[in-house]
Amino acid sequence: MYDCILVPTDGSREVERALEYAFDLAQLHNATIRALYVVNAAGYGGLPMETALEGVSDALRGEGRAAVDRVAELAPDDVTVETEVREGSPSQVIVDEAGPEACDLIVMGTHGRGGIDRLLLGSVTERVVRRASVPVLTVQVDPDDLEDRPEEPRLTAE
Repeated sequence: MYDCILVPTDGSREVERALEYAFDLAQLHNATIRALYVVNAAGYGGLPMETALEGVSDALRGEGRAAVDRVAELAPDDVTVETEVREGSPSQVIVDEAGPEACDLIVMGTHGRGGIDRLLLGSVTERVVRRASVPVLTVQVDPDDLEDRPEEPRLTAE
């Protein structure tokens, strides 16, 4: 049913909860995981002109590389992981990366913000759900759920 599962990551530990679902589905369907980190170009657009944008971009790309490498480290041995770091609007890049000829499922975390927080902060997940041409599995992530977890969790197939 699924050949490729796209898992956007921001490098946070909360994403690991979504990864558990993605890894289980990948094992069940013998699918490849594509870990994606999007460097949000708009995130550093307001920096002073004298700031070396190339240096900022390199630093953000380094964070992205570490985030997708972490996904590969956590993956069970029988799950293939491809990694990619791209630049652009996170929701647009995620939607572009998934499609009938690319990945056929997106698994991503959502913080479940509501009210004024959602209005002010927006939601990448919500924009992806509304615009994606493939199914999107959203996984509620809550930092409090991670309190009892070891710093370096090991995920295993059952």
